[in-house]
Amino acid sequence: MRSSASLKHGLSHSYSAQPAWTVESVKQIRYHVIAATDLFDPHNTQLLDGCRDAVVRSGDRRLVVLDSNIARLYRDRIEHWFTVHGIAATFLVVRADESVKNWASVTSVVDAMNDFGLDRRREPVIAIGGGVLLDVVGFAASLYRRGTPYVRIPTTLIGLVDAGVGVKTGVNYGEGKNRLGTYAPAIATFVDRTFLRTLETRQLSNGFAEILKMALVRSSELFELLEDFGPALIADRFQGSTEQLDSAARRIVAESIHLMLEELQPNLWELCLERCVDYGHTFSPTLEMAALPALLHGEAVTIDMALTTVLAHRRGEITGAERDRILLLMKRLELPTWNEVLARPGVLDAALADTVRHRDGEQRLPLPVGIGRHRFVNNVTPGELAEAAAELSSARTAVRS
Repeated sequence: MRSSASLKHGLSHSYSAQPAWTVESVKQIRYHVIAATDLFDPHNTQLLDGCRDAVVRSGDRRLVVLDSNIARLYRDRIEHWFTVHGIAATFLVVRADESVKNWASVTSVVDAMNDFGLDRRREPVIAIGGGVLLDVVGFAASLYRRGTPYVRIPTTLIGLVDAGVGVKTGVNYGEGKNRLGTYAPAIATFVDRTFLRTLETRQLSNGFAEILKMALVRSSELFELLEDFGPALIADRFQGSTEQLDSAARRIVAESIHLMLEELQPNLWELCLERCVDYGHTFSPTLEMAALPALLHGEAVTIDMALTTVLAHRRGEITGAERDRILLLMKRLELPTWNEVLARPGVLDAALADTVRHRDGEQRLPLPVGIGRHRFVNNVTPGELAEAAAELSSARTAVRS
């Protein structure tokens, strides 16, 4: 008799005294990120025919989860769209910000799915809101009946270019940022700049942080676009009031998404822990939770990037002129480069230690090399961090607009 046999579908069996089986299988992942314009104009049919996997048809029904801010601004318009197209929509309105990004928010969505009597095979949940809402709904959908399809319609800049395009979901637990989560891609994300017209300036700046992240580690051309048009796009709310601003908005959003997906696609499940998209996310999770609710996510990421920009300069990876150029752009995008949490004894050391635990015992810390390139380091010391923080504290007052 053979000692082992390979069977169909990647199953193998060992004929030893104590039987053992090994199962191997591959699941294909496919999801769509689709540019859209004014999705809920009654004449717009992109949700009807923009993506085969996410299409809705007259006579269908949908559970729609709305961020409370979006409900206040757009609920009548959204409800009218579903009515015009003959779709029976049930709406759940939830508050969605970092202070309530928790298990209770997840269960409120699960309760709504259960009460709706969701058919998980053909009734994808539709989430309309910012990054927090997308995370909460995505997490709930991944748990309900071991996986329910959902569609994302991000309404913030950070949602358009970051939270809405990856596969991770998560909520905070205890003092841990996104400590509970899953890998659960939406079947489609519809990227619609129209929603940004009602976004406050601080939230637009918050989204620019994730765009700046990609520029610093992947694209000097994107960085230059931010220098040339960033402040004007904040004032314009990305609405393209002139041909030049419309072109800049399209290019910046499209390039940010493309660069992000280019990094994510080969490594969706993060089997490789050296990820340049983790730039700005080494110290920021601890800073954000320690300063909650004072810092938005992108603001904490920017402070992390400011600190590591100084660190990169001290190591000779970027020039003094490049350091000042980066810090100045952060200021022009109305992003903070400092928070007093940085001055608390032991905070940075604890943040780095926590990151090391999540990166399999190594720092794997991305640092910019010039503007638009990066490398990973594993030898940052507590003393080096303290010196970089002290230099940043001085540099932030010296940078001139």
